[in-house]
Amino acid sequence: MRLFSVESRLSLHLPKDVGLIAVAGRQSQGRGRGKNTWLSPLGCAMFTLKIQVELSSRLGQRIPFLQHLAALAVVEAVRTLPGYQEIDLRVKWPNDIYYSNLMKLGGVLVTSTVIGSTFHLLIGCGFNVNNSNPTVCINDLIQQYNTQHNCSLHPLSCAQLIARTVSCLEVLISSFQHGGPDAILPTYYKRWLHSGTKVQLWSEDGIEAEVFGLDHNGFLQVHSEEHGVISVEPDGNSFDMLKNLNSVSQGPPLLHTYM
Repeated sequence: MRLFSVESRLSLHLPKDVGLIAVAGRQSQGRGRGKNTWLSPLGCAMFTLKIQVELSSRLGQRIPFLQHLAALAVVEAVRTLPGYQEIDLRVKWPNDIYYSNLMKLGGVLVTSTVIGSTFHLLIGCGFNVNNSNPTVCINDLIQQYNTQHNCSLHPLSCAQLIARTVSCLEVLISSFQHGGPDAILPTYYKRWLHSGTKVQLWSEDGIEAEVFGLDHNGFLQVHSEEHGVISVEPDGNSFDMLKNLNSVSQGPPLLHTYM
């Protein structure tokens, strides 16, 4: 099952005030950024959510932020549960969910179509809940935490995590629409894993820079002695998305950088 193909056939024909989510227990053609594939074993929470955003709104003017909000929503879905605050889920820019800075547990992919004055967006998400392979899952982290701290937090279910993720995303989108990037960046920085990270610009032997934050369009900002603070984008779909970064030109970013 390919959730994006199912959603895309339905989403453009829905009334504006009707939402749609498709949930899969297993996928045969899961995909990530570019030509990357997403392995989809049983126990992995997988869904595609369809939303609409007006181009004239705060989020519509900075639509690349949506994938950041979606990745953050997954992390918040776990870490805002009473007792689960110290489960070390993190956001890896631009669209991944990580265990600390060690291992990927999930990711987000957003596609968009503009019709008139409205973005029609499909938010695809997959994250490991109860499947220890191919990497590690949220319930592995909970079991590890229980052992280390002599406690008894319950394992989580895919349905629970999907429901909480959608609820958290709704709150984050509402906050962004009311207050713009400044309304969500403090929470984002609290959960991301990049503060102080050293990266190379343009090539493996390029200029060294230090991650600074996100600009108001959702691009990563880095600081180097030679160039000061500049905004950058990933170099493609390599295993380490922060290995080499390319400087972006002045002006608003293109959506295909993120979608």
